[in-house]
Amino acid sequence: MTGIQVVLATHNAHKVEELRRILGSRLGEIELIGYDGPEPVEDGDTFEANALIKARAAYAHTGLPSIADDSGISVDALGGAPGIHSARFAGTRDDHDNRVLLLERMIGVADRAAYFTCAAAFVDGATEHVELGIWPGRVLEQETGDGGFGYDPVFQPEGLPVSSAELTADEKNAISHRAIAFGKLISWMHSRR
Repeated sequence: MTGIQVVLATHNAHKVEELRRILGSRLGEIELIGYDGPEPVEDGDTFEANALIKARAAYAHTGLPSIADDSGISVDALGGAPGIHSARFAGTRDDHDNRVLLLERMIGVADRAAYFTCAAAFVDGATEHVELGIWPGRVLEQETGDGGFGYDPVFQPEGLPVSSAELTADEKNAISHRAIAFGKLISWMHSRR
């Protein structure tokens, strides 16, 4: 799989920027191109299903191999919520509103264990493949840090004394759920050569 264009199936500018930084030189001769097609309805019941829905839609629209992801935060004390509903948790699709609701639901909760999941999917019409990345940690009691996006200001990665919003982009991109999942996916894509 050399000298190939691959569609990055997302309209989320944060994800596009983050993925290009994460993948960088690991892409080799794979060229990531943007996606301007319609957004599919993400009605899967798992991260893997939703990632495949997006990658399939991009492939159907462009005819080019496509990659996509679905990701979110799952909190043990909330039975795994918000999970696949992370982006819509508060009903507004606003990161700040989602964090506020999560912190409200966690008031007085002792078990703050949580983890980010990323499912990274590849579709080219003949093959479909998904890799998972898990990033364990805990929900903080208040927002901390100005970096990142989404739930980063309320998530403390396991083994670190700071929130993921206090990490530099390079630090986060070396260890995040998205880095893990897409690192595995790109390795798999290269192995198909």
